[in-house]
Amino acid sequence: MPSYTSTDGLRLHYTDEGTGLPVLALAGLTRNGADFDHVAPHLPVRLIRLDYRGRGQSDWADPATYTIPQEAADTLALMDHLGLEKAAILGTSRGGLIAMILAATAKDRLTGVALNDIGPEIAPKGLDVIKDYIGRNPAQKTYAEAAEARAKLWTHFTDVPMDRWLAEVRAHYQETPDGLIIRYDPKLRDAVLASGAQPTPDLWPLFDALAGLPLALIRGANSDLLTQATADEMQHRRPDMIRADITGRGHVPFLDEPDAVAALHRWLEKLQ
Repeated sequence: MPSYTSTDGLRLHYTDEGTGLPVLALAGLTRNGADFDHVAPHLPVRLIRLDYRGRGQSDWADPATYTIPQEAADTLALMDHLGLEKAAILGTSRGGLIAMILAATAKDRLTGVALNDIGPEIAPKGLDVIKDYIGRNPAQKTYAEAAEARAKLWTHFTDVPMDRWLAEVRAHYQETPDGLIIRYDPKLRDAVLASGAQPTPDLWPLFDALAGLPLALIRGANSDLLTQATADEMQHRRPDMIRADITGRGHVPFLDEPDAVAALHRWLEKLQ
């Protein structure tokens, strides 16, 4: 398994597949590189996926280091490990926030950014959902049960075949004789709740730091995290931003929806 060592000594897992334009794929808060399994066949690029510290196949760490700035530093360390002077970022949710941090602090390392259902304002409703489930194992005991539960309860997603829900729960959980367990450090919950106790910073300057970089936004039309109003303001500030609002999807689109793939291909053309 390919891995590298962070500046504080952790073994962090990544995958590096394909050739051509390097694109760093950064996953959601509790997720891992498997988030991009669905879109990977549609991207003719060198796709590099990182498991953040405490997630997927990477080492767990002091929960105090489960922060966006630290994960941004880990991303730069991966680029250094691979000898990449520059790369584009495809950032889902948390990954998009990391991309914006990097645009503000290490813009010379970026060639472009694509955001998947994330922006500089995060809707409280979506945050409440995250705080409810983070760090907890699901009640379902098998992959099949968990997939059926998602198909029934995730009403903000429509026309999703059962094999897709099965792929999702397999990526997110490990099936054991005692039931399903999450594929990340449960103490990530402590870090998220601690950050929620602090005043929410103004993230618009981070979004504005993307100026001059090819930019795309994929948004779930039913998203509870990225409102249409926020996406519209992002478009107002960046009229050249490629945008696709994906019908029948909430937080987050799978990225292999036809409109999402078309938007990402337009973005890649701008990067060339």
